Amino acid sequence: LSLTGCWEDESASATPAPPPPPTVDVAKPLVRDLIEDDEFIGRFEAVDRVELRARVDGYLAEIHFKDGALVKEGDLLFTIDQRPFESRVAEAEAAVKSAQAMVEFTRDDLQRAERLSQSGNISQQIVDERRQRRDVALAQLAAAQATLTGAQLELEYTEIRAPVSGRIDEKRLSVCNLVRANDTLLTTIVSQDPIYFYFDIDERSYLAYARDARTKGLTLQEGSGTLPIVVTLSDRREAPQEGYLDFSQNELD
Repeated sequence: LSLTGCWEDESASATPAPPPPPTVDVAKPLVRDLIEDDEFIGRFEAVDRVELRARVDGYLAEIHFKDGALVKEGDLLFTIDQRPFESRVAEAEAAVKSAQAMVEFTRDDLQRAERLSQSGNISQQIVDERRQRRDVALAQLAAAQATLTGAQLELEYTEIRAPVSGRIDEKRLSVCNLVRANDTLLTTIVSQDPIYFYFDIDERSYLAYARDARTKGLTLQEGSGTLPIVVTLSDRREAPQEGYLDFSQNELD
């Protein structure tokens, strides 16, 4: 004889009581302008970088600076042996004086011929010949003066001066070496203040900046001074340097 039965646990089927309502803190929202800063890695480059080369051939006679020194625009840096150029200037000056004397002689000769022509003592052909000699003498004087100007300019080029202010590199030649015009590199100078800082930005940042510039009616090329830049060195020991966006390249990669 088998018996079966079942029973129900009333405590298991009872609905649990709901939890108490949570405690909520209420605060007023803080409204303020947020400035978004983006960080990029870049590099410094000089605004001006000049390679110094001579404009005349000659032997290097003197060096007037110390390697790595700060120089000012117009400072004398190198001197090429000036004696051959001084000789050319003296020769050109003598040629100018000779041409001036010839001009004065032919001018006086022409004036005498014109006076004699009025009284009928000489023919008009002689007057024309003397006028021609006067004109030739004037042309020779102009040529001599041009030669003198060129000789003086070459003499001036024997003194090589700093075209910009900045820090100079080491000398590339020693005294007594031959310098070739427009070929021999003597040294370089880089300017220091102000200085450029080049950096690349990602596509998202570029689009954001371009969109912001358009809302202000600007382009990134025309936004000089509108976007502040702060440059900090990697070790952060130097004080940050403030600047502004001066230019953006005209091509995108």
